Amino acid sequence: MSIETKICGVNARAALDAAIDGGASLVGFVFYPPSPRSLTPEEAAPLARAAGSAVVRVGLFVDPTDDELDRTIGKVPLDLLQLHGKESPDRVGAIRRRFGIPVMKAIPVAVAADLAVAADYFDVADRLLFDAKPPKDLKNALPGGNAVSFDWRLLAGRTWPLPWMLSGGLHADNLAEAVRITGASAVDVSSGVEERPGRKDPARIGAFLTAARRIG
Repeated sequence: MSIETKICGVNARAALDAAIDGGASLVGFVFYPPSPRSLTPEEAAPLARAAGSAVVRVGLFVDPTDDELDRTIGKVPLDLLQLHGKESPDRVGAIRRRFGIPVMKAIPVAVAADLAVAADYFDVADRLLFDAKPPKDLKNALPGGNAVSFDWRLLAGRTWPLPWMLSGGLHADNLAEAVRITGASAVDVSSGVEERPGRKDPARIGAFLTAARRIG
């Protein structure tokens, strides 16, 4: 079983190099100022150019306006847009049509009923990402990257008409179990490869990617 891996929140060249050298499939650049991983388009552009075609370059946005997307996409070469806010299906479809770039929609999950929302995006997104819903009692919670997971058993035995990724609280030590339970063939990690919020650790990136290669 080959596991597709995404290292999200890359904001330094050392992290980018570790992701590429370790065999990551995708790298994510965050364009959401409240996040400690956030970049400006000017900061992200040289990283995205350095990545080239070695990985899929993902831009993470939270309820972006067209102007925000225009400014970013005009400066940063991106291969996939990740929408991690409360974007409606109509909004996701509109972004996909306007910008001509594939879109991945994040679905926040806490209970089984949350999964039903995914069906609303089948016709307007290219991928889905199932991430842990931010706990209501978590101070300064972000839409993602909170180092929390959801009950992976909620995804067990489920199939979807779109490619999908598993996210939320993953790290090298729990990756194999998460994949075994959910059947995920693609995973996304951010806080699980950091030494502190917003600062990626190349060694932890390497360990996560090594763990992914060992699954199969």
